Amino acid sequence: MRPALSLVRQSRAAVQAAARGFALALIAALPLAAHGGVIPAPLKVELAAGAFTVDPTVVLRVPAGDRDADAAARYLSDLWTRTNGLTLPVGADGARAGSRTIEFRRRPGFGGEAYKIEVAPRRILVTAGSSAGLFYGAVTLWQLLPAGAAGGDIHAQTIVDGPRYAWRGLMLDSARHFQSPAFVKSMIDWMAWHKLNVLHWHLTDDQGWRLEIKRYPRLTSVGSWRIPATVPGAAAPKPYGGYYTQEEVRSIVAFAATRHVQVIPEIDMPGHAQAAVAAYPEIGAIDGHPSPPVSSKWGVNPYLFNLEPSTFEFLRNVLDEVMQLFPSRFVHIGGDEAVKDQWKSSASVQARAAQLGIKDAEALQTYFTQEISGYLTSKGRRAVGWDEIMQPGLARDAVVMSWHGTAGARAAAIRGNDAILAPDPGLYLDHRQSRLAGEPPGRLAVLSLKDMYDFEPRDAELTPAQQQHVLGLQAELWTEHMQTEKRVEWMALPRAAALAEVGWSSQPRNWPDFLRRLAPMFARYRAFNLSYADSAFGIEPDFAADGGRIRVTLANLPELRDAALGADIRYTLDGSDPTAASTRYREALDLAAGTELRAATFLGAEQVSRTLSSRVSALSAVRRSSNQLELCGNAVGLLLEPAGGASRAPLAVDIMNPCWIYRGADLSQGPRISAAVAPLPFNYELGMDAAHIRVGDARTPEGELEVHIDGCETPAVALLPLAPAAMRDGVTVLPAKSLPASAGRHDVCVRFARPRLDPLWALDWAQIEE
Repeated sequence: MRPALSLVRQSRAAVQAAARGFALALIAALPLAAHGGVIPAPLKVELAAGAFTVDPTVVLRVPAGDRDADAAARYLSDLWTRTNGLTLPVGADGARAGSRTIEFRRRPGFGGEAYKIEVAPRRILVTAGSSAGLFYGAVTLWQLLPAGAAGGDIHAQTIVDGPRYAWRGLMLDSARHFQSPAFVKSMIDWMAWHKLNVLHWHLTDDQGWRLEIKRYPRLTSVGSWRIPATVPGAAAPKPYGGYYTQEEVRSIVAFAATRHVQVIPEIDMPGHAQAAVAAYPEIGAIDGHPSPPVSSKWGVNPYLFNLEPSTFEFLRNVLDEVMQLFPSRFVHIGGDEAVKDQWKSSASVQARAAQLGIKDAEALQTYFTQEISGYLTSKGRRAVGWDEIMQPGLARDAVVMSWHGTAGARAAAIRGNDAILAPDPGLYLDHRQSRLAGEPPGRLAVLSLKDMYDFEPRDAELTPAQQQHVLGLQAELWTEHMQTEKRVEWMALPRAAALAEVGWSSQPRNWPDFLRRLAPMFARYRAFNLSYADSAFGIEPDFAADGGRIRVTLANLPELRDAALGADIRYTLDGSDPTAASTRYREALDLAAGTELRAATFLGAEQVSRTLSSRVSALSAVRRSSNQLELCGNAVGLLLEPAGGASRAPLAVDIMNPCWIYRGADLSQGPRISAAVAPLPFNYELGMDAAHIRVGDARTPEGELEVHIDGCETPAVALLPLAPAAMRDGVTVLPAKSLPASAGRHDVCVRFARPRLDPLWALDWAQIEE
């Protein structure tokens, strides 16, 4: 295995040794022009006098025959071409005399991925002890020059840098929704810009098997396709699916090697097996081996592999082909959420357990894990599993991926097993990034950019020796609600930048400075046409009726306001886009109905948010979206998309209790309430929890939207029948109903009464015209 790809523990002492003689200077203390927005922040930076001018006369020099130095130099040239329109020639030593040069050299004394950059007025020297170090030096040098300009000055300085953790990763779920090979390569490319070096590839689950296995072709001809869920009565949808051929996988893995990203496959077992069992029912755990469909339900499905010798032979054969495709020493075997009901109720499984002398269902999974991990060990590989594999008898070379918080990593480290931090919710990227209206579908609870940046992987309760077992951290992109590749990018970026800084940089974290460095990174994202989230800089508007006019309040989110960066909201009222010279927002605006308001956030002259555009109307003050209303509870809160809803904001709903509260409505004049609603497929595998969902209380065949005042258990004061929306796709506006007059302001509760679980009804907006 190439040293650049092996995830051995890197010597922090070696990085420190390379840095001796340099004064510690936090990058936060430097002017932005000095470092161009480098993310993650380097270990040490020392400024000097002067600057190196990057222009077309500069030559990139590498030692003759040094392929790694040549690859790093050419990657730097390619990056500058794409973000700055600047293409520099790469040549071997011996460039013309007097030319200004950027040189890449291999030097001893560096640990793993560490590197050093020395910038002087006529020469930049990048040195490292490995191909990965030279590569990361090139990435940092690229970021020292702001995107956009076809050249410019790089401040004279010396950078000494190396990683805090060896494992800095992202998990991509391609089972729930399939991404093209081109997208996977693009993701690997931008991971490398952030010095993220592990792509954990979730390739199999209940909803799809995405990897071609030549010995078992039905895994993809059957297991990679599902019929998407729809609301009752809707037209039959087209099958959804796709898979990666072995040729495509080899191409992706080879590309990742050039970006120093290790691709670790996950074949989930013994649970999350429904797609595999759909293809080959004989490996399932239900007696008689019925053939289930590939699942279209999200949640924890009950299908398991059985424990017959033939099934273990099947899995070993699958793993043999997996290991031929993926050179990584690590193979992820899942192990999570294996509901044991099928094992418990299967006579054949119980008979097999008796043969093995195993009486407990949990012990059966321990046996299963030992069999699979032992086979991988025999092939020179290491098993990685979610923290459910932490059972007595776990092999010492197995790696525990801690997702139930961080406790699993702690327990594994104390036991002597290596561990990866991947906790829910702290590093789960299917959470929305803010409460702003532009967030795409996903989990309703917010995991903001600052939340990600503030994550602390170091466990003070572990001894130094135990802490060495924590290899690093990774964030998870579960794609149940990420139907498009652009949405995957939005959910990942820029939170992946925050993750990278946590995993790489040993500097004390500085949130305001990180935001300053993020602004030039946004320009690089735009140069590569990446769909990144600007939520951290976004604007939240509020509308209130004020006589015959509308009072509009604009505000950034607290995490930006508290950073005290000097960010400004600039706005226009004439339909033009705002610029840094537009009027600065200072106080609430009193606007006439019909005014077209446009606003954006600026850091100095640079626009750092997308433009907020709103035509102000009287409805703005009385119509509240489901995202603006308060949920009555949040047991399983989601942002969901109605049919044909790609152009509108998703709907906020607790699938266990579809109920919302409209706070502070003026009922003194007996207003009317109207609402827009949508039926959604109830495709959730909730197990016994589904019994706690209130159904069967409808008064009509299709149900009603109930309206309650000052409490959701008070008698309903109005009913909006759902019949007009029952047989329609997408959002329907229900006929308005009058509410009884009641002095003052009151909280209005709206909730669905329905005859059955499916469909799930969701609210788009409620409007109380005062």
